[in-house]
Amino acid sequence: MDWSQFKTALPRRSSAEKEDSKNQLITEWGRKLLKEAEESRNKKGNARPLRILTEYPRPQMVRLKPTGKYEILNGWWKYAVMDSRRVPQEWEGQILVPFSPETRLSFVKRQLKPEEYLWYEKEIQVEKYPENQRVLLHFGAVDQKCEVFLNGKKMAFHTGGYLPFTVEVTGRLHPGRNVIQLCVQDLSDTSYLARGKQKLERGGMFYTAQSGIWQPVWLEWVPLHYIEQMWITPLYDDSMFDIRVRLNGPVQDETAGGYSTAREMVELKLYEPVINLAEQSDGACCFCNAGRKILRELKLETDPVRLDPVHRECYMRVQVPDKKSWTPETPWLYGLSIAVGEDHLASYGAMRCFTVEEDEKSIPRLCLNRKIYFMDGVLDQGYWPESLMTPPADGAMVSDILRMKEMGFNMIRKHCKIEPDRWYYHCDRFGMLVWQDMVNGGTSYNLVKLCYLPTLLPALFARKKDQGSTNYKRTGRKQPESRRMWQQETEETINLLYNHPSVAAWVLFNEGWGQFDSANACKAVKEQDHTRFVDHASGWFDQKQGDMRSVHNYIRKPEVEKDSRPFVISEYGGYAYKMEDHLWTDRLYGYGDYKDQEKLQGAYRALRKQIRALEKEGLCAAVYTQVSDIEEEVNGILTYDREVWKILPEKQE
Repeated sequence: MDWSQFKTALPRRSSAEKEDSKNQLITEWGRKLLKEAEESRNKKGNARPLRILTEYPRPQMVRLKPTGKYEILNGWWKYAVMDSRRVPQEWEGQILVPFSPETRLSFVKRQLKPEEYLWYEKEIQVEKYPENQRVLLHFGAVDQKCEVFLNGKKMAFHTGGYLPFTVEVTGRLHPGRNVIQLCVQDLSDTSYLARGKQKLERGGMFYTAQSGIWQPVWLEWVPLHYIEQMWITPLYDDSMFDIRVRLNGPVQDETAGGYSTAREMVELKLYEPVINLAEQSDGACCFCNAGRKILRELKLETDPVRLDPVHRECYMRVQVPDKKSWTPETPWLYGLSIAVGEDHLASYGAMRCFTVEEDEKSIPRLCLNRKIYFMDGVLDQGYWPESLMTPPADGAMVSDILRMKEMGFNMIRKHCKIEPDRWYYHCDRFGMLVWQDMVNGGTSYNLVKLCYLPTLLPALFARKKDQGSTNYKRTGRKQPESRRMWQQETEETINLLYNHPSVAAWVLFNEGWGQFDSANACKAVKEQDHTRFVDHASGWFDQKQGDMRSVHNYIRKPEVEKDSRPFVISEYGGYAYKMEDHLWTDRLYGYGDYKDQEKLQGAYRALRKQIRALEKEGLCAAVYTQVSDIEEEVNGILTYDREVWKILPEKQE
């Protein structure tokens, strides 16, 4: 054990109310947006409209014309912070949506406290929309509790800060002026709700708490009867796509005073695969453009399964001729179009599968498309100095992914947050595997017992149980409602990201944070999605479940443990180096404290060599910490502002 690697990672706190002198870092995308926003705010009259994150938010469900109308509502909203839920009589100013009020790009820079309420207001003008259509108001994510009002009427209440939700506003939205209002409360780490790495008293590996709207807001016009969701499953061995479509409700038969039993006509087209490596995309699905070769065309009269009075599902399968496999080296994507009634969607899928199979030495291995595939990963928490969890631009997401490919990584572990859907779209098209964490929650943790002692003494904590009231208390899951919320949000996360071919694994719990009943949780996730790997306990508290034995190793020489499951090191490295003029604060957190870049580069190179040598002994995957510095953490490959490579790709050395 190397104590020098550990001492810089000891617990620490830093009040979010005391601003550091250096935390004015900003990326090139944030700098550009900041300038445009300041000009927009200062100008009147003929000021150029401010365009923020205007790319289509949901690339796997693009509605085609004539019903494919949508409007992005990002931009200036009114805001006020209140000590109660009463509607503000006066507004404090303007906030730039979708940036949290705690961020620089919001133009507010104020920490919302648990006892406060953040109010938003946005006026929109709506032209007379066609009859026989519905209007949906989409929120990418609002942290944590949110009430939605339209023209003074409460339309919805949503709890949970990381998942999208949709409000139908057809009956309330009218031609002309409309007013959208939100009332948000964020309990942050004072409750059991999902919070990821957010903490009101930030410090070390926990970051500034944020609140409110932090992903795009948009309106969408759809037919009266429309596709709510799709599940696209590649049946790799059979060269087929299995497609499940959920419709919003049965067709009402006005004359009979009830619901029609008429069958739905479903039209499906499968288009030739493409590798789409263009650096930018407007998000309109480019895999189904006119002129592309159609491989298969189906027209089925199907009898939808009636789930309840307002939901139906139908199923179909389509054969893929001469399949081309999706891999990080060859990210082939097949275009799909699906039409039910007047609703026409463009989407895409990929031929790939994930399995556990033994090699010639009977060592269990992770496989991609039935072939042993070493998943060489990097931890990514997706934070930005000017905007925290909100990417400042579509190109910023693309840049991080491509830079990690340049470093030689073929997998990203998305840690403790859920990105906007476009991030996963970019991983699909560029060929970057994703291990997706479920966002942790629960009440307060004793980090010494839950985190630091297991790091020092892994043998004593590796098999700790996670069931029963005593263990629930230790991991912050004493309340039954807390456990229920995690189960619900896990199911929603899988549904949200199910169709992305790049997503290879679900990571259920990390280092015991909020962990409970992980064996049963693993079984439930496998029932919902049997096509991907499950890491039920990353770090320790292993219950001998899931598809891998998953450990963290920051301070010991890496080695392989024998297990009936594939062995992975799901976190390692984290080498700390302070790059002057690119620091968010003077405080340091990480593993080790390298004094110059050359020594950091040499240590990284030597560690990577050790990791790859273990592949022969049975190591199946490894995740280096991490993509970039974040606040006090200075263990990134890139600086927090993304301006400097602290560790160079091999070809740049």
